[in-house]
Amino acid sequence: MFAQALLERSDSAYGAVKVNGRQADFDRHFPIILKKGGFCAMKFEKRKKPKVLMAFLTLVLVLALSACSGNSAHPSAGTAGSTSASSPSAASSDSASAGSDAAGDGQSDIEPGAHLLVWDNGDAEGKWVQYVAQEFTKKYGVPVKYETVKHTDAPGKIQKDGPAGLAADVFDAPHDHVGELASAGLILENFNPDQYQSDFMPAAVSGTSYQGKLYGYPLAIETYALFYNKDLVKQIPQTWDELIEQAKQFNDPKNKKYGFMMEAANFYYDYAFVGGYGGYIFDKDNTDPSKLGLNTPGAVQAGQFLERIHNEILPLKNEDMTYDVKTSLFKEGKLMYNMDGPWAVQGFKDAKVNFGVAPLPKLDNGKDPTSFSGIKGYYVNAYSQYPNAASLFAQFATSKEMLLKRYEMTGQISPRNDMLSDPQIQQDPIASAFLNQASHAVPMPNIPEMQQVWTPAGAAFAAMWNKNEDPQKALDNAVQQIQNAISMQKK
Repeated sequence: MFAQALLERSDSAYGAVKVNGRQADFDRHFPIILKKGGFCAMKFEKRKKPKVLMAFLTLVLVLALSACSGNSAHPSAGTAGSTSASSPSAASSDSASAGSDAAGDGQSDIEPGAHLLVWDNGDAEGKWVQYVAQEFTKKYGVPVKYETVKHTDAPGKIQKDGPAGLAADVFDAPHDHVGELASAGLILENFNPDQYQSDFMPAAVSGTSYQGKLYGYPLAIETYALFYNKDLVKQIPQTWDELIEQAKQFNDPKNKKYGFMMEAANFYYDYAFVGGYGGYIFDKDNTDPSKLGLNTPGAVQAGQFLERIHNEILPLKNEDMTYDVKTSLFKEGKLMYNMDGPWAVQGFKDAKVNFGVAPLPKLDNGKDPTSFSGIKGYYVNAYSQYPNAASLFAQFATSKEMLLKRYEMTGQISPRNDMLSDPQIQQDPIASAFLNQASHAVPMPNIPEMQQVWTPAGAAFAAMWNKNEDPQKALDNAVQQIQNAISMQKK
């Protein structure tokens, strides 16, 4: 019987295979399909091919038909890649319990002899990965090795090590690299997209998708908010006007005391005001790079707002208020308000700072600042020899049980819908504040063209801050640079 797998048009020599609707290169996955008896569930689309290739395919098809006719005990092709009863996973097929809410059973799809390598961050996140790996191995009998690779380094590393067969089967990466990874054929689509559509926040799903297809398995959502020193703040400001007035009263630059500080030339933070005033980066919800909105009236107004902060409460050059500078000042009790993210929480706790976190105050137009949100997620390496086992691990890791454990061990908030009302999170004022801000946040654009935005946009805000350059002029220059860079990227 033939089913589910089609050899389709591709730029590769042999075309592309679709197994259960998931595309993979034929020349790369041929050994996997052969090993799994997958030819029993394969047919080839007619198209013109070189005679040598056609002869090869004909021979393969004859051998496959022979194998199918002589192996009546093999499962039929409803799930391409199913293992036989002698596989390691079959022995424990009755033990579906923890983690099954996201992963389902999935044991019958595990490739025989599968073993996995996972890349993820170190420290508390690394300890969580090791915990997940142990639980996954207990349940499915698949060994998992963990290596420390920062999630911000993984996209670059996978581009080199993936095709060479040296990369992890599953790796953690920031969602804004999904476009470049997917367009390069380096990651596989999420194996269970419908479940993730219903179980996870829309921002997490859209952030880890590209061109309408879901690739990621969301682990955590993070955005920045307003840290405040409880010993210095009597009343949390609801508006930026209130914050500026409080900061004026506290400011004492001669003694290095400041009411508010942020990285003014870091576009990651600047976008909170760009979006809050109605500006945008790309058209059509940041999916259409043919039209930029970084020099629209809303974006210009954001530049003017930052000029006001510079002139009224933060009289420093951009290079004099780096992340390390403001972090040190906050720890020393010399900074009232600090714009930062959840990654800073543990450091402030360790420094014994009496601090709290609140959503960013409303702007003078009555709108909430639209901070950028980032989604950490697992992705399955398209070159993995064990794509089913790798997908199962990613699904297991993003089950409610495992993500609650992640929150307990790392403090990171999961974008699972069923965790937002969990008592552990609701009773945590810091987590609740970040969740509140996340409801106003915008996922960083993940199309490949976004990589051309960061430097020109940051330079524009630096010019406004340090050189008092006109916001319209600075942003016009940035848009021109971005357009030029995108044009070169397409060549």
